[in-house]
Amino acid sequence: MHLEGALTPAILFQLAAKNNIQLPSDDPAFASPSTLADRYNRFTSLDDFLHYYYIGMSVLVGASDFEALAWDYFTHASADGVMHAEVFFDPQAHLSRGIEYNVVLSGFMAARERAKSEFGITSELICCFLRHLPAADCLATYNLGDVQASFTNGTIIGIGLDSSESGFPPELFKDIYQAAKALGLERTAHAGEEGPATYIKSALDDLDVGRIDHGIRLAEDPSLHSRVAEQKTLLTVCPISNVLLRCVSSVAELPIRKFLDQGVRFSINSDDPAYFGNNYILANFCAVQDAFALSEDEWVGITEAAIHGSWCSQERKEEMLVRLKAVVDDWHATRSAP
Repeated sequence: MHLEGALTPAILFQLAAKNNIQLPSDDPAFASPSTLADRYNRFTSLDDFLHYYYIGMSVLVGASDFEALAWDYFTHASADGVMHAEVFFDPQAHLSRGIEYNVVLSGFMAARERAKSEFGITSELICCFLRHLPAADCLATYNLGDVQASFTNGTIIGIGLDSSESGFPPELFKDIYQAAKALGLERTAHAGEEGPATYIKSALDDLDVGRIDHGIRLAEDPSLHSRVAEQKTLLTVCPISNVLLRCVSSVAELPIRKFLDQGVRFSINSDDPAYFGNNYILANFCAVQDAFALSEDEWVGITEAAIHGSWCSQERKEEMLVRLKAVVDDWHATRSAP
């Protein structure tokens, strides 16, 4: 889940007014929050979405803006029963606008601390690099003093690779991932969303990632599919996002059944919910259930895979596993009640 992707049209317009940001006057989508929300329902591709995504970021200026953005996300997450979230953010998109890294980080940290205090939600931050930018620019950002400090002091648990996938294969960013591995950072990358299955292989071989974000094209390569299953590499699948970005025409087209039947571990995620019809995590779970009618055991397996594949402490994983068992036990008690 991308924190910048939780920027709802309502908050976008509020922050634009607060910060005196002029939204595009030549695009009728920016006439009002409702017209913008409507335009979000008609993305034609990942790049079409990213066009609006980066415009939206322009309204984020002060630490309080980033806190408001993240707090809105955590509020939705709490309503959907989330216990733990591992969220992306894109520092390059803010640094290029003259927003200091620690301004972004302090806002997100304030929201995270409040979410833990008020909702009991724990979270981790993942610093993503924008693959449509030159790899040298990404490496320069990685090496910034403030960025390095956030890695070494534990504020940031890992790195990721996002933005336009096609034409920007993972191997371009090998230097960053080697450096991150040397620091002991966790590593993931978007691969096999709109790009081919070979990008998944490159992410595994060249970047040595522990997770793959999206990864739905894995189903097109049987040998790689078997390898990912054997290695127990977690895919972070984003069903509604995949439909609205035209990767598939319906949730039913996703290889969920193939993943389950052949032992590929995956979690269900919301990606950029404010841009995808306000479909947060629970809506994605429901969309998968509507499409595949999964069994109780299958849902338990998906949830366990997500817990084991998370980057939180073992203690927190145990707490989530206990909660999962309690939910299942409650479900059984409800079904057996007269």
